[in-house]
Amino acid sequence: MTYKIVNLVASSSLGTTLDLYNLAAAVPEIEYEPEQFPGAILKIKEPKVSLLLFKNGKTIISGAASEADIQAGIKKATKIISEIQKDVKPKQKATYEIVNLVATSTLNKQIDLFNAAMTLDDIEYEPEQFPGAIVRLYKPKLTMLLFKNGKLICAGAKSEDDIAKGIGKVKKLLADLK
Repeated sequence: MTYKIVNLVASSSLGTTLDLYNLAAAVPEIEYEPEQFPGAILKIKEPKVSLLLFKNGKTIISGAASEADIQAGIKKATKIISEIQKDVKPKQKATYEIVNLVATSTLNKQIDLFNAAMTLDDIEYEPEQFPGAIVRLYKPKLTMLLFKNGKLICAGAKSEDDIAKGIGKVKKLLADLK
């Protein structure tokens, strides 16, 4: 069973409060609209990641293809921020926690989504709303988007082991269908 991780989301802390207004005024890559969202968005081109920056120093890094991208993204972000806000120190080795892995895979067969939704529990399928079925798993806690061409997207994983277990469970569920 092969899969490809397409997005890692991690949380981290810069260990100090951030002056989002001044950062946004000084750094063109930072968007800050406090009436829309309480955090600022820093988009980095290489590696291609986005960071949500909050006043309390917490950050959410998304769009990373690997843990190396997370490290590089935090390193670049702290370097950019430290040039404006001197109490933020550039990080050589960032500490972070992965909070979500998103992966894609294929089951290599066509799937009757209507039959799956009618037969199995925890599957939602409303083709007028969305072309795929939503499969909710509880151990591990994952959401799988399943499409009739056999492709699937796994979201909510905390580890690659969760992804493998989730895909295995979906394969087993679908194997039991007539």
